Amino acid sequence: MAQRACSRLAAAIPWLLANRNVIPASRRALSNTFGTHSRCASYIHATHKVYVLRSLSSSPLPETDVSYDQLKKLLATRTSVVIDVREPWELREYGNIPGSINVPLGQVNLALQLNPEEFKEKYGGDMPQPTDHIVFSCLAGIRSQKALDQAVSLGYKDAQHYAGGWQDWAKCEQES
Repeated sequence: MAQRACSRLAAAIPWLLANRNVIPASRRALSNTFGTHSRCASYIHATHKVYVLRSLSSSPLPETDVSYDQLKKLLATRTSVVIDVREPWELREYGNIPGSINVPLGQVNLALQLNPEEFKEKYGGDMPQPTDHIVFSCLAGIRSQKALDQAVSLGYKDAQHYAGGWQDWAKCEQES
């Protein structure tokens, strides 16, 4: 019975695509949407039909990536909280973006739920509020994307990530 329902869902996807109410997604995103033990996700994976329904709103999806130049401007105007989600040893070894707060990826979820005094004591910077603009950074953009997803799930609406990470920052700083 569940397979029949999944089959109907998979059959509807081409029609939905034609009406632009869906966006293609990765298999990983699909498993996150349906859950890792979902029969629908397994069926859709087996048929290689991988799509995620998009909101029926006509508003565009928010831009989540920040460039080097954008990050420099945000840091200069102090209009954002920049959180580096690398491990402390990585910052000691490679360096850090000036003005960033180090919150390792494994602690982001809990850190963003602390009270502001605890956050400041533990991480040495002001805790961002759900309405603040936050930019997450890491070495190459993978962990910062995960941190961004966690922040959004906690209600942070104006969050982005620096996809180039420390590697891009160091390269661009050396060139300028």
